Amino acid sequence: MKIASRAASSRVILALAAALALTGCHKSDDAFGKRVHAYLLEHPEVIREAAEKLREKDQIAEAKASSDTLAKYRNQLEHDPRDFVANPDGKITVVEFFDYRCGYCKLAAPQVLQLIKDHPDVRFVFKEFPIFGDLSDTAARIALTPQVKAKGLEIYKGWMAEKALTDASLDSHLKDLGIDAEAARKSATDPAIQRQLTDTRSLAAALKLEGTPAFIVGDTLVPGADMNAVRAAITVAKAGKLKTIS
Repeated sequence: MKIASRAASSRVILALAAALALTGCHKSDDAFGKRVHAYLLEHPEVIREAAEKLREKDQIAEAKASSDTLAKYRNQLEHDPRDFVANPDGKITVVEFFDYRCGYCKLAAPQVLQLIKDHPDVRFVFKEFPIFGDLSDTAARIALTPQVKAKGLEIYKGWMAEKALTDASLDSHLKDLGIDAEAARKSATDPAIQRQLTDTRSLAAALKLEGTPAFIVGDTLVPGADMNAVRAAITVAKAGKLKTIS
């Protein structure tokens, strides 16, 4: 059982105990604990119902906290001029925190590319968030250089298609796109790129992101490669925009 579930159950029992106390049981009564225990055994549905209510309340509170946090960092999420953005004129924005060596990011990548193609009205912001070691960090740094960022989608498609990304495959895709790999690696040492990665890590920490990929659409955070949830969030965001316009 998860810690959160145990905590919820404890709160349920305490609440029920308090209710019973108000109906005539007193903490000084030696039979108090037995009465509570007997009542819960006779009415287990009460615990289930109360636990469900608590979960709903907790979920609402978590959603509100998440929405408030996303609103606080909206500009950094959606309008950092240092990020690569596909469909920059789109009205709805999707942000992805990703790592080129993340298996789930690789699974989501073809759908991300298709989404970008099928929805030109959706801006797609790519947040380089390397968390799988030195090669991930190297790939992110290279991707953020001016010459490679200009080929953002092609690089994303190529590197994500590699099951096991290596230094050789990094350079191979760069050369295929007419990019001088050695020059790109040299550009990747720019301290400004390190500052950007540091800022992205700080932003991820503020949002309590625990892995990649993570998608953000408006006030909705979608952890993991759940592209159905991403598409649903886009639909909701578009409906909201249309409603506002009308």
